[in-house]
Amino acid sequence: MNLMEGKTGLIMGVANERSIAWGIANQLFLNKANIVLTYQNDSLKKRIEPLSEKIKCKNLYKCDVSLDPEDEYSIENLIKNINKDVGNLDFVVHALAYSDKEELKGKYVETSRQNFLSTLDISTYSFTRVSKSASKIMNKGGSLLTLTYVGSNKTTPNYNVMGVAKAALETSVKYLSVDLGKNNIRVNAISAGPMKTIAGAAISGARHVYRYSEKIAPLQKNPDLEQVGNAALYLLSDISSGVTGLTHYVDGGLKVVGIPNQDIVNI
Repeated sequence: MNLMEGKTGLIMGVANERSIAWGIANQLFLNKANIVLTYQNDSLKKRIEPLSEKIKCKNLYKCDVSLDPEDEYSIENLIKNINKDVGNLDFVVHALAYSDKEELKGKYVETSRQNFLSTLDISTYSFTRVSKSASKIMNKGGSLLTLTYVGSNKTTPNYNVMGVAKAALETSVKYLSVDLGKNNIRVNAISAGPMKTIAGAAISGARHVYRYSEKIAPLQKNPDLEQVGNAALYLLSDISSGVTGLTHYVDGGLKVVGIPNQDIVNI
């Protein structure tokens, strides 16, 4: 298929071959998209360069979303440089999140003010900043996409302040869709179920969550990178031209389960 032929977009957050952002990048590449990638620091650049070659990415930029607008490697300067080197954008994928993993353990009530602010800044506000800057150089019919998780609306072990950040991110999607809709720019989110990514494995108790969700989800399986990539392809292509402000679940149906059947979970 060539659903993205002639379209150019930015993907932020590719870290390795197991990251969700890579699953999205690969599916878009298979559908003929021209992809621009970012990296946060030099150590990540070494990991991303071989991946960028696989998808024929010719433009790789350093960007740290925590930096102020006037900084050389800020979001705002990233978009300016892309516009100068590549031209306008048709889509942006925001796959960035961060929190002190030590504070994700235990109780949410123990969250420090510093980690609360940094988590919300990097995981949530950065999408608003990216949307504001990128929308200025987007072609009509453009699409903005971010990644969220079920911990935004249901308590999840050892997710804590990240759940609060994802809840704010999903609400940001709704408000941004209203702000940018008049420019024919769509804004959506994907909420993937538990996946065996390196980032996910860093969360304490990840194995328990993965096994539990696999057991109680109606499809009795967790999503894989191809499935999430296909969902992103739908939301970023013209096929979903009438869809905006949506959180799209790719979780095997986990979202719909309240109390699982007794034959599934023995108590």
